[in-house]
Amino acid sequence: MLRLVANLIRGVLIGVAEVIPGVSGGTIALIVGIYRTVIDAIADAVLALRQLVGLAEGGPSMRRSGGTIAGLPWALLIPVGVGMVAAVILGARVIEPLLEEHPVQMLALFFGLVLAGIWVPAHMVHRTAGWRPGYLVAAAVAAIALFFLTGLPPATIADPNPIVVMLAAAVAICALVLPGVSGSFFLLSLGMYEPTLDAVNNRDLLYLGAFAVGAIVGLAAFVTLLKWLLSHRPGITLAILTGLMLGSLRALWPWQDDDRNLLAPSESLPAAIGMMAVGVLVVVVLLVVERKLG
Repeated sequence: MLRLVANLIRGVLIGVAEVIPGVSGGTIALIVGIYRTVIDAIADAVLALRQLVGLAEGGPSMRRSGGTIAGLPWALLIPVGVGMVAAVILGARVIEPLLEEHPVQMLALFFGLVLAGIWVPAHMVHRTAGWRPGYLVAAAVAAIALFFLTGLPPATIADPNPIVVMLAAAVAICALVLPGVSGSFFLLSLGMYEPTLDAVNNRDLLYLGAFAVGAIVGLAAFVTLLKWLLSHRPGITLAILTGLMLGSLRALWPWQDDDRNLLAPSESLPAAIGMMAVGVLVVVVLLVVERKLG
């Protein structure tokens, strides 16, 4: 029962992250210790689907030993998925007003959370292969690239057609499995963040259906590659993920204008520092709990 509740909470945290521009669900998955398990499970599910439609050899066996479908960690995936869906639906109503009314404090909270979370992939690199010069360069390049990408001013699309929705979802869903890259922030850059939130709040089934199709296609195309990289090139892959998380901090800097130009700290500085500290504390608590749960 304790593990079930823990997995539900993990899903809620990942779902909340997907609603907030600048925060990646993959970042939270890393922090709560289920990142690699989820990547492997999604890749195996994609393989089972391809086998089912005849695009891969073999068949999606239901047998407990060696079966592609039966071998998935359902005890983890189901509660995490339920928690994610619930958090996305409720978070769209709760978090959006908080971001509008208290932008500095909310961004500071998640800035502290992601800043502390960088320790997770950085420590994994150290534990896996050690920080070699090539890994440092790869992390720096990834951080600089994302730093500039997150500085692009947001666009506006009033009524996107289903094709645009599917294409945007296919790329944005990569944030679910790629720490540091926020799907919500990407949608905001394309001008599709508000239409997507409105579709969730208004139960726009046509929009949500197009988004789901694009997300499934994008996830299937990307996650298999990521699983291979984590299995065969773990050091360099984790170093790049570390750099992406570092570069993503630009998007969460509490003081910036509407065009994402960074500003010097000004209003609500004590409150922002306090919220950053809360974000760091949240990560520390999650890491301690995760260690206790093994």
